[in-house]
Amino acid sequence: MKYLLFFLAGFIQWGIAQSSLYDTDLLPADFHVERRRQLRARMSDNSVVVMFANPVRNRSNDVDYTYRQDPNFFYLTGFSSPNAMLLVFKTPQTIGKVTTDEILVIEPKDEEQEKWTGKRMTVKEVTGILKFKAACYADSFQLSTIPFASFTKIYNPYFYNDVRDDRYDKYDLFDLEKNYRYLTDSLKTVETTGQYRLMNQLREIKTPEELTLLRKAIDISCQAHLDLMKKLKTAGTEYQAQAIVEYGFRYNGAEDIGYPSIVGAGENGCVAHYTSNRKKFTKTDILVVDAGGEYHGYTADITRSLPVNGKYSEAQAIIYNLVLKAQEEGIKACKAGNKFRSTHEATSAVIKKGLVDLGIIKNADDYQLYFFHGTSHYLGLDVHDAGTYGELKPNSVITVEPGIYIPPGSPCDKKWWNIGVRIEDDVLITTGEPEVLSAKLPRSIAEIELLMNSVK
Repeated sequence: MKYLLFFLAGFIQWGIAQSSLYDTDLLPADFHVERRRQLRARMSDNSVVVMFANPVRNRSNDVDYTYRQDPNFFYLTGFSSPNAMLLVFKTPQTIGKVTTDEILVIEPKDEEQEKWTGKRMTVKEVTGILKFKAACYADSFQLSTIPFASFTKIYNPYFYNDVRDDRYDKYDLFDLEKNYRYLTDSLKTVETTGQYRLMNQLREIKTPEELTLLRKAIDISCQAHLDLMKKLKTAGTEYQAQAIVEYGFRYNGAEDIGYPSIVGAGENGCVAHYTSNRKKFTKTDILVVDAGGEYHGYTADITRSLPVNGKYSEAQAIIYNLVLKAQEEGIKACKAGNKFRSTHEATSAVIKKGLVDLGIIKNADDYQLYFFHGTSHYLGLDVHDAGTYGELKPNSVITVEPGIYIPPGSPCDKKWWNIGVRIEDDVLITTGEPEVLSAKLPRSIAEIELLMNSVK
């Protein structure tokens, strides 16, 4: 079971998905070809980008976590399997008998191992289906044929600290990395630099193909949150609420959750990244549900804060409406040309004034006691996606997610204790007004209470 996704990810991605039995809306190979072309355009003269696939991460003993490709690697290749290496050259290089400006190095075929992990892609499929100019198996690839010493700049890969050595496999990620370091660590005349600045520039702006998948992930997630609103009064625990929303993701086509679901009731809703999700509800709890489904690698990120009994208390409603007002101001700030932090400045201004007016704080600067995180981040292949965090640009997608969290023991009136509220939506920056991609999901108290109490 631990290797099943290797098989499925590769099986679908290769183009067998063209059968009507499988997904037919995957990113096309031309998308990844164009991403590599755009990367070359941003690279320095006489340079090379070196990138490795994600490591296989062990869960316990002989069970691994479900494999997920490194987002940068996937973005450039469309290749979903482990133990691979990518080289992109600014200008064509002669490597052995081949002259090319790119090469993908993959695991050799292994019929015995493939009985367990699923079929591995062939070199012919990499060049044919994924449209790579050059590819080879690791057992026939001589890394020493790459003229690393002749480059002016190497955009170095990130080396993960959890790469394990399979002593039975001399062509795994551990050995690819080891050989690369052996050849490059001693270079004195070549500038080495990170590659994330280049990738942040590329991934920040979403293409039409990416926006189609993001919209799908967000639509699936909105439907799951709607289902939870309708069924929440039938649940008695955080984990039952989690089960309802995550069932909705899977049933409607999401391959996975985009991140561990946060489902916190009462005091747990005051913990920003609470994921234990084991508490039984009390009748007066407000439930913070921060959950998003992942579709073809792209994830939604949506939060709603719901009364488990179907009606917000007076104190809960006051805090909820303050957060909602702050979010509305944050969304208004989602304009191309505004600085990225403008959304946080807008939400913070509302929350500062509101908390002072309510007597929860005396000094406006103390608002960070109850609103202690940022308002926005980019969204895409990662839930906290790559981006430059400079000016907002058209066709980037960000979240707007202010919150107020008042745990027990806070220095304010006890009536506010145990109220945690976060409202989060996914917003597309355009050349005009922002588009709230998750707008179909109710946000107002009246809409939420009507929906929760309309189902008997």
